[in-house]
Amino acid sequence: MSTDIGTPDCKCWWRSRTLWFNTLMGALTALEANVALVQPLVPGNVYSYFVLVLVIGNSVLRIVTTQALTK
Repeated sequence: MSTDIGTPDCKCWWRSRTLWFNTLMGALTALEANVALVQPLVPGNVYSYFVLVLVIGNSVLRIVTTQALTK
């Protein structure tokens, strides 16, 4: 697999599901940290499960990634 820019093995950054997932989760986490709408409504262990889903989602996307990103 080549990592040269412009080869078919590379894709633009904006087509990366992993980057979009992490951007969305980061934005939602920042929003929750500032607004605190969800955490007071759910028990502490449920909120922790949301964090676990984030980690698992990121891991799954990383495993299924087959192409490098262009610079």
